[in-house]
Amino acid sequence: QLQASGGGLVQAGGSLRLSCAASGRTFTNYVMGWLRQTPGKEREVVSSITWSEGITYYADSLRGRFTISRDRAKKMVYLQMNSLKPEDTAVYYCAAKFRGSAEYSFWGQGTLVTVSS
Repeated sequence: QLQASGGGLVQAGGSLRLSCAASGRTFTNYVMGWLRQTPGKEREVVSSITWSEGITYYADSLRGRFTISRDRAKKMVYLQMNSLKPEDTAVYYCAAKFRGSAEYSFWGQGTLVTVSS
């Protein structure tokens, strides 16, 4: 089970930290991801991190502004978002997939991030 939180309204240039509480299984061989979706657009992978090694991935357009991390002891995954832009407005989802899988198979509920100009 994945539980995302931390969304809200922020002005452009501001920061937010999203949190994802993971429970119900062992995530040793999983990739934890943050994805986002806006109306009329396909869901996109923002960032991901391997649970065990902490290997990260970022969408090219977001590299340098967003930072993903995980705390294995607390079973938490975070997304620190800095220098937010209005185009970052979206519903952000925490998700997990088994390593090597193409698709995310476990999803949390979305958390809305709204960036005002």
